[in-house]
Amino acid sequence: MLRKASEVTGFTIGASDGAIIDLLFDDSTWLVRWFVVDTGHILPGRKVLLPPLVLGHVNHIGDQLSVRLTKQQVMDSPDTNSDEPVSRRMEANLYDYYGWTPYWSTGFYMGGYGYAGSMIAPPLPIGSTLRQRERTQAEPSSGDPNLRSFREVSRYSIEARDGGIGHVGDFLVEDVDWSIHYLVVDTKSWWPGKKVLISPMSIREIDWSAQLVKLDVTRKLIEDSPVYDEKTMVDRAYEHGFHAHYEGAGVKEKS
Repeated sequence: MLRKASEVTGFTIGASDGAIIDLLFDDSTWLVRWFVVDTGHILPGRKVLLPPLVLGHVNHIGDQLSVRLTKQQVMDSPDTNSDEPVSRRMEANLYDYYGWTPYWSTGFYMGGYGYAGSMIAPPLPIGSTLRQRERTQAEPSSGDPNLRSFREVSRYSIEARDGGIGHVGDFLVEDVDWSIHYLVVDTKSWWPGKKVLISPMSIREIDWSAQLVKLDVTRKLIEDSPVYDEKTMVDRAYEHGFHAHYEGAGVKEKS
């Protein structure tokens, strides 16, 4: 099911009594890599990172995500500071603590946008030679240049090939594999009262210093795309029409 990232950031996490406050995604694959969770009253002021593979079912009524962890496991997880860049060493420590194979060893994230494979990576023995080698090879402190915060990017302006169209208002995320299918664009500075969807595949470049998302499509092509009503669900029929519109204009999915 596609759901707004802004709604997911309000979901509570069963095992921690905390709530998701941000999504960290990979801008090369457009997959959510980490959930930033405020642990709430059990550990006031502390935030932890949880990977998608720990998630269980989504309670659509109670806005809650179950996790395959105990409250004690979350409490004892390695310290992280969500205000600092997430390094490969930090990620390796988290995967090592939970006893799972890191995504960079399984090829899970190599599937990229819309990947619908298994969410659970096979565990490795914590003391294995392979895991020790991975930890040694992990970058000690530098942040991952492809790892971005939803809360940060949701402020960025968006520019088509022939001019600006608005700013990022939200993401639509598939809650099965946690892939980002669309950016919701608020066009109030260009097309008052309207919102449109943009596929990550239409993005030519993201200029982080300028806080700007640059598209490889024209304003006219966006304006003529299927109407998006955020009060209705984006279903298979809408997605078929959306992709047919862009493919009909010669815009192909990036490989």
